[in-house]
Amino acid sequence: MLTWKDVINFSVKGNPTPDSRLEKTETEWRAQLTPEQFRITRQKGTERPHSGELCSIYDEGQYNCVCCDTPLFDSTIKFDSSSGWPSFTQPIKENAIKYEKDVSFGMVRVEVMCNTCDAHLGHIFPDGPEPSGLRYCINSESMTLVKETA
Repeated sequence: MLTWKDVINFSVKGNPTPDSRLEKTETEWRAQLTPEQFRITRQKGTERPHSGELCSIYDEGQYNCVCCDTPLFDSTIKFDSSSGWPSFTQPIKENAIKYEKDVSFGMVRVEVMCNTCDAHLGHIFPDGPEPSGLRYCINSESMTLVKETA
């Protein structure tokens, strides 16, 4: 289980090696994504709180990167943080997420990105529920929910 100390270490000393890498040109990303998905994932944007489709959905399944379809989070670790964005306590795999120090907007935060394609997902904070204490605060537009089939 990842802890805040692990997250800080990744953001300072380097991230875990992803299973694979995917790189595309800006033109290729624009052709694949909606304008809002492109703004958020490729230009580090943020959707308005409580506006994302996945914010209040708690169906069983897996949340994948909208850009490269890499599995990022599982529905079993999603929780209602009342923050206005989908929130998770752990990634599906340790090397699914990339962490970088973010000093934009006059504050210090840790940005989370897809470790396969560098898509901006959101930020992580040390105010989540136990046992990890982590809150991955993720933009709905950066993910797709692949629902479990019975």
